[in-house]
Amino acid sequence: MHLCVDMQRLFAELTDWHTPWMTQILPAVRRITEEHVNRTIFTRFIPAERPGEGHGLWKKYYERWPTMTVEQLGPEMLELVPDLAAFVPPAFVVDKHVYSPWLGDGLQQQLKALEAETLIVTGGETDLCVLATVLGAVDYGYRVIVVTDALCSSSDTTHDSILRLYSTRFGQQVETATTEELLLVWPNPVQDKV
Repeated sequence: MHLCVDMQRLFAELTDWHTPWMTQILPAVRRITEEHVNRTIFTRFIPAERPGEGHGLWKKYYERWPTMTVEQLGPEMLELVPDLAAFVPPAFVVDKHVYSPWLGDGLQQQLKALEAETLIVTGGETDLCVLATVLGAVDYGYRVIVVTDALCSSSDTTHDSILRLYSTRFGQQVETATTEELLLVWPNPVQDKV
């Protein structure tokens, strides 16, 4: 399965959480999605409705980032970027309120139903939501392939550090590949094409 993390307007557009690389990786993410649309799941990060809401330290988090609440952003900013939103359906979406998509039952249930054993991970940010997604997948025992040219972050330093972490500390559990390398070994069944 292709698990695409948080490729949403609130990160792509000029907000306080703008991730400039997102536009650079979008063609690679789109290409993987297009080739395997029936095997794609998008996650969406859903912030608190208004400042001061949230469980535990998330309340303080949204006091720090009041402009990034649904009330301030508007619900349309939670949507996937238009280039990817067009693939839903048949691709589907799992919403989450924290970095990890594994805390709710939705993602794991979907993957079990689809008999997934390998997760191809793309999206952003490398050092936050992607990291939480990858570590959860490792804990569940999935084979994880991180597509290095289809990841983005707002920090070059931590992006590079996390990629090194995958190949050193998680070398037995996390593989890395470029989009080209991935698509060479993950053939496109005709029925998956849009």
